[in-house]
Amino acid sequence: VGGIFKYFFLPSYSWGISILLFICIGIAGQVGDLFESELKRSAGIKDSGSILPGHGGILDRIDALLFAAPVAWFFKDFLF
Repeated sequence: VGGIFKYFFLPSYSWGISILLFICIGIAGQVGDLFESELKRSAGIKDSGSILPGHGGILDRIDALLFAAPVAWFFKDFLF
């Protein structure tokens, strides 16, 4: 998936930089998911809302995005 994304959206970036970007975004997404899970666990709740029944709520759908999007933006605007 990262290779396809690089081909269409980041053609000017080298493969090394692109791989570093994809790894950092993946790690940030996992950290966001773990952070949100710990937040819910410390609050003693199972689901963060009832808008999406069976999915854990809206926060469970966007937890990785909340952490990964700023990392992607930082790479795009400040580093390259």
